[in-house]
Amino acid sequence: MNYLVGLTGGIGSGKSTVANLLAQRGARIIDTDIISRELTQANGIAIAAIREAFGAEFITAEGALDRNAMRTLVFTDIAAKSKLEALLHPLIQAETMRLASSPSDAPYTLVVVPLLFESGCYADWMDHTVAVNCSTARQVARTAARSALDAATIHAIMAQQLDSTRRNALADTVIDNDGNTDDLPLQIALLHERLCQLATGNH
Repeated sequence: MNYLVGLTGGIGSGKSTVANLLAQRGARIIDTDIISRELTQANGIAIAAIREAFGAEFITAEGALDRNAMRTLVFTDIAAKSKLEALLHPLIQAETMRLASSPSDAPYTLVVVPLLFESGCYADWMDHTVAVNCSTARQVARTAARSALDAATIHAIMAQQLDSTRRNALADTVIDNDGNTDDLPLQIALLHERLCQLATGNH
């Protein structure tokens, strides 16, 4: 298995930006959000189980998960949230591990997991963990700019995630992405160099 680096951060922190910059330097990227979307797209392998567990009203006419309806449900019903996680998380983790164990010429594999520490499923098999950090105000602004979510919904999502202080304390490395675009590439260059050294044992 390749040297595994877990990348996490709150919503709107810039995980995708960091992952893309590391991909440009040669890292292999496995994004659990993309895996989740594939599992719940039209005729995805999780759709039948979701329909059985929650009802046809949570499946679109095209046969995909109705994300808006499900988001509304899990924000107001903790039991429903737990049921959905129990259904999806094992499937996502299994596919993540399958991809991570496949051969690669990349110096390391970056596994993007928004709930890396919260889920309890991933942190133990990562060789190194990285948290992307920014202010709460910037998280809300970035998320609102890229999605149709309102501020209340964004704050509800954030409330289900670790606060930045706890997340940063658990991570091996913290990347500051609070808006200084000139500084981020330098941080990424140094991080990539460090990860390459760790992956080859030259640390």
